[in-house]
Amino acid sequence: MKIIDAHLHFSTDAYFDEIARAAQHENSEAHLREQYATRGIVHGIVMGNRPVADVDCRYPEFLSYCVGIDDMRSFFSAPKAAVRFVRQHLARKECVGVKLYPGYQSFYIHDDRLAPLYEAAVAFGKPVAVHMGLTASQEALLKYSHPSVMDEAATKFRRVSFVMCHFGEPWFTDAAAVIEKNPNVTADLSGILEGKIPDFEAFLREKRFYVERLKGWLAYLDRYDRFMFGTDWPLANLGDYIAFTKEIIPQAHWEEVFFKNANRIYQLNLT
Repeated sequence: MKIIDAHLHFSTDAYFDEIARAAQHENSEAHLREQYATRGIVHGIVMGNRPVADVDCRYPEFLSYCVGIDDMRSFFSAPKAAVRFVRQHLARKECVGVKLYPGYQSFYIHDDRLAPLYEAAVAFGKPVAVHMGLTASQEALLKYSHPSVMDEAATKFRRVSFVMCHFGEPWFTDAAAVIEKNPNVTADLSGILEGKIPDFEAFLREKRFYVERLKGWLAYLDRYDRFMFGTDWPLANLGDYIAFTKEIIPQAHWEEVFFKNANRIYQLNLT
């Protein structure tokens, strides 16, 4: 089975080195390439956080990227310049979308000042991925990353294709309601695990409350065409993440969730 990793990070930052070791991985291109090949992952989508002005950024050929808006204060103070850079990114084949980090940068994604950014995404036919749910920083504010915020954005900007990263974890009830209501919202299933799980069966038993509710809301929606596999590399062990996703997704929908949906949503045109 071919797999697309619809959500990863690709950085030489020391923080990523540390969390990769905790997942029993090495934060390097060579290791990622080897692990992808071993596990049948044929492509990955980097959630960017480089300066938006870096319009000639390069990633290995097995990776595409979403351009991240690294500094929202600068964006709001000079939106025309920022959107000009974003459009240059979106014009590139390697750039398959935009990535926003509202919880970390304290803004609402339904802010009218984002309209030019959203218009650019629509013009190029590429989605806007948004961090939704818990954050890795205690300084971040969850009111900006709660799934209900995406409901207002998806309603106000109906032509935008939004990707709810992490399925709004742990607010699966709210996330499911937002996806059910809004046909322009899909989700990736990244960022739900972290580190290396020493005993997978014991993990499923110990986290039964959490896992069963996640499975339950996925089954309630019964829209497996709107969910994508993602790992949040290097946060979690890749083998664990594949096994976990197979646990929460019925086998009849594995091909959709592991490959077809990301290929369609991010217009990768892989065969």
